[in-house]
Amino acid sequence: MKRRTISAIAAALTLSACSSIGGEYGYSDYVPVNVRRVSVGDGTMFVVPPRPWNRRRNVLFDDVRSVEVWTLNGPLLDGITFISGLKSGHFMVRQSHRADQQVPKFRADMPPPEIAAMLESLYRVRGGAVDFHTLSIQPRQFLGTNGFQFDYEHLDDDELWRKGRAVGAVINGQLYLIMYDAARSHYYEAALPDFEAIVASARLRA
Repeated sequence: MKRRTISAIAAALTLSACSSIGGEYGYSDYVPVNVRRVSVGDGTMFVVPPRPWNRRRNVLFDDVRSVEVWTLNGPLLDGITFISGLKSGHFMVRQSHRADQQVPKFRADMPPPEIAAMLESLYRVRGGAVDFHTLSIQPRQFLGTNGFQFDYEHLDDDELWRKGRAVGAVINGQLYLIMYDAARSHYYEAALPDFEAIVASARLRA
């Protein structure tokens, strides 16, 4: 099995060698997040996890400030990606303008189906998805405004089916989104209550 991150964004941002939660030689790319109010992404959104998770360290070149990745059981099994304050005309991931396939830029006027299509392209172009199914797109309140919920599943090139849910909204022309992705067998349902609690706890910086 290839050591591909469970989150497509994490996969796209992992430019150095992948490592496990424990890491080699006592070093880990992850640090614990305790049960408390914590800022995520660019610092404009706060959440409270219902139990400790693991936050990926900011490492050299992995510096898209509006994106942050957490995992509970390891990046191959589950992950939560936070996107906060992504400005119109910006990408969710760093990519070469010479690449044949590109993940589209976020635009402030994107309706939910276009944002969902942007996320799908992220999984296909940068996350290694060989099959992707949209399960539903529906309205949902998020951060006190009218947002959306996007449910999906995908088969990656490691031959493992994964399932995901993204909840987000465009506020003052910027994208705020929390995306959960996990192995479809057991892990998705196991940590879905954590994801929902984190979404419910999300607040913007005053």
